[in-house]
Amino acid sequence: MDFDRDFGVNQVFVEDQYERWRNNPAAVSPEWQQYFARLHGLPTPATFQASAWSQPAPTPAPGGDGNGHLAIEFPPQTGFELLSIPAPAQERLQAEILQEKVGELINAYRIRGHLFANLDPLGLLQPPPPELEIEHFGLSDQELDKPFATGDFAAGKGEMTLREILAYLKRTYCRTIGVEYMHGEDPAIKRWLQERMEAAQNTPTLSREQKLRILARLTDAETLETFLHRKYIGKKRFSLEGAESLIPLLDWLVEEFGRQGGEEIVLGMAHRGRLNVLVNVLGKGLRELFAEFEDTEIETMMGRGDVKYHLGYSGDRTLPDGRSMHLSLAFNPSHLEIVDPVVEGRVRAKQDRTLNWEGAPAPRDPERRKVLPVLIHGDAAFAGQGIVAEVLNLANLEGYATGGTIHVIINNQVGFTTNPEDARSTPYATDIGRVLRAPVFHVNGEDPEAVVWAVQLAVDYRQQFRQDVLIDLYSYRKYGHNEGDEPAFTQPRMYEVIRQKKPPREVYAQRLAQEGVATGGEAVELMRERMARLEAELERTRKEGAKRTSSAMAGLWSKYRGGPDSATPEVATAVTEPKLRELLLKLSQVPSGFTLNDKVAKLLDVRRKLAQGDGSEPFDWGTGEHLAFATLLDEGAPIRFSGQDSRRGTFSHRHAVLADMRDGKRYTPLAHLREGQGRFDIFDSPLSEAGVLGFDYGWSLDMPEALCCWEAQFGDFTNGAQVVIDQFISSAEDKWNRLSGIVLLLPHGFEGQGPEHSSARLERFLQLCAEDNMQVCYPTTPAQLFHLLRRQVLRPWRKPLVVLTPKSLLRHRLAVSSLRDLARGSFQRIIVDLPAKQATRVLLCSGKVYYDLITAREARKRDDVAIVRFEQLYPLSDALLAETVKPFKGAQLVWVQEEPFNMGAWYHVRARWPEVVGRGRLVPVARPESASPATGSEKSHNYEQKLLVDQAFGDAKT
Repeated sequence: MDFDRDFGVNQVFVEDQYERWRNNPAAVSPEWQQYFARLHGLPTPATFQASAWSQPAPTPAPGGDGNGHLAIEFPPQTGFELLSIPAPAQERLQAEILQEKVGELINAYRIRGHLFANLDPLGLLQPPPPELEIEHFGLSDQELDKPFATGDFAAGKGEMTLREILAYLKRTYCRTIGVEYMHGEDPAIKRWLQERMEAAQNTPTLSREQKLRILARLTDAETLETFLHRKYIGKKRFSLEGAESLIPLLDWLVEEFGRQGGEEIVLGMAHRGRLNVLVNVLGKGLRELFAEFEDTEIETMMGRGDVKYHLGYSGDRTLPDGRSMHLSLAFNPSHLEIVDPVVEGRVRAKQDRTLNWEGAPAPRDPERRKVLPVLIHGDAAFAGQGIVAEVLNLANLEGYATGGTIHVIINNQVGFTTNPEDARSTPYATDIGRVLRAPVFHVNGEDPEAVVWAVQLAVDYRQQFRQDVLIDLYSYRKYGHNEGDEPAFTQPRMYEVIRQKKPPREVYAQRLAQEGVATGGEAVELMRERMARLEAELERTRKEGAKRTSSAMAGLWSKYRGGPDSATPEVATAVTEPKLRELLLKLSQVPSGFTLNDKVAKLLDVRRKLAQGDGSEPFDWGTGEHLAFATLLDEGAPIRFSGQDSRRGTFSHRHAVLADMRDGKRYTPLAHLREGQGRFDIFDSPLSEAGVLGFDYGWSLDMPEALCCWEAQFGDFTNGAQVVIDQFISSAEDKWNRLSGIVLLLPHGFEGQGPEHSSARLERFLQLCAEDNMQVCYPTTPAQLFHLLRRQVLRPWRKPLVVLTPKSLLRHRLAVSSLRDLARGSFQRIIVDLPAKQATRVLLCSGKVYYDLITAREARKRDDVAIVRFEQLYPLSDALLAETVKPFKGAQLVWVQEEPFNMGAWYHVRARWPEVVGRGRLVPVARPESASPATGSEKSHNYEQKLLVDQAFGDAKT
């Protein structure tokens, strides 16, 4: 019986009562006796009222009454009449009980069959305790040849003997594919999977040509590895050997996705097997690969580039129907799994992209069926790296969904030298995927036909339900972690088995020979042809010479450039006052009947009045930011903005998305400026830094014309995404010739909020700065932010932009700008506030501390002190710096920062500026060096700030 529909969470209790009733009807209450009897069409016992004085439960009489009746005796004082079941009804009941047991057996195979599948090509996995034997379900050999109704099992065959049912179950669920899918809540998904798998018994129907194609792909994989191993002895390549079935898996995936209307696939993977995938799936030329192994360009590669097994590639593949499929393998570092969110972001951008932003604002792939993310993981990394959980959590969120990812886990059954029992607390490496209720196809990599069936199901499932799906490719690693490692030190038994293993290609070739599909000679000839081709290409490479290729800026990126800052001219960022007023009015409007929060209504009223002013009225940071966005959108540029609480803004300054006070419906003024405007998306992200920043970085790679912003809730939390910053944002151009215009908005400022709400770790970004790889800015006015964000889009120079943004300055009376500043100005890298008299002291600073200094200068009437704001700390040319300090010859130069001496910009300034400003002229004023950024005491903070300002003006008491 299936009690789930009627009893929900009480299902287990009801099933227990049912089992008690079947064994002894009197063992349950009269109400349950009547209920279960009605279910089986049996006469119901007379009701009686139990009480606290009731006698103990009745016990069954030994045997029956000799007339084919099941008799139960009750003590006479209970008033319960004898329950007597006629023989025909008894037989029917027994038949139904057996049928129920068979149903339980079928369900058990669906739920637990994967535990008994033949998954391990090494044969080392210990089988679990037996639990699927028929005896566990109250069945015996006597029932093997009895017919039973199959219900929805076996594609509705109607009736099968128990022997046939068992064979069918074992072939479907316990062969070389084990499937986890019954943990999902959606009955439609479970039914769809059951029908697909049970109708085919999880076995593909393949033509001779398809089987030979699988053999050819296995041959491609094996020959490349053995050739490289022989020609480049001891060179690291992170061989695919032992998991060669990955190549026919991906080959089948590409063709099947194309058959179902797919246009593009973006892959992400770590280093194991990467070279094989590059050549045999993406079509990278052998000469390019050999050039990387030959490694002859010593001077060219000094200080740049990356190892060959981190490189990406893209190309077009022609499908059987003549259409083209674009394949991309993302560049990635050795930090396992950190490429995952980058791939997801790239796919989302491709899906979001319009063919013509001005004329066709609809997304290219609104149903997210044309572009597919494929992530290839290692078993240890998938279970061990926290970024995996972050990325899985993004899967079904509005701002981050990509229509489902196909995850392939190359299950080596060991991580470097660590055994699974030391690497995870779960039976399977894939168990983290259960958070999405995603189906998991565990498959033996030594059965390539099972592998292609698993990927067929995975593609079908993804396209049908647009959800994640996992393939757990059980395999092994022929060598150690790399080709120079000795794995037998730590896994002696495993590697004794591996040394005696035939490669998967040979195993499959023998199988095809037994089936009469291909002779052993054909398989050997295929190997010989592949080896001859490899030899010829290597000889040609060495004879003619070959150089590493670097992907040029083409396609979407042809309009943009990297390189030195000085090589790209500045651009005009000002916007006319009439246009600003027009946009302000648009930003102050909501639909008819929309009920605003009173405070938000006042904010919109301020915008409306500003639009009607004379252009000199001051406005705050939120207005300047909104106008930057609005002007870019009006010019057709798309904007993506995401971060924790970003729609409202952590500090309630943005209010980009408004909520109706009556029904909660949302309205985004920036998305309703005019027909044909740029697309505006703003999302409240989950509480994730690395996953979300990685995603937004990936999005920026495929949307160079857009403004892509990631905002930290506080700048301090950015270090949760440090891997993305170190391995991608700061170094991708140097390593992979990859540009990005992503903007990081990091609230920063010492205001007495403690060590975790004060510092965006400016020093870390400045330490990463080199070769004009990114921009680090600390603007002090709304106008500066306006021009900075517009410059990021309008200037064709595409480098990441790190912006330290304000907290208290959001509403500071001095941190304001006017429409005239937006209509006539531009971003100023350095701003000089000259004193009334000749300066004897020059305070150099950046950011919020400027307002403390300018206030103190006025209060102390120090008209001999100049204050110089560095709005852009990097890149900053020596010429501009020299020009700035030139008027102050003979004056004392003081670098002033809120941060401790060992943090902030001081170390960067001290290392880079002395040659320009003169050694010994520049002295620091900062908080004392500290292991923690800030004090947790507000009063101590205020006292420290006063001392800091006193020292800056030379007024500190000694």
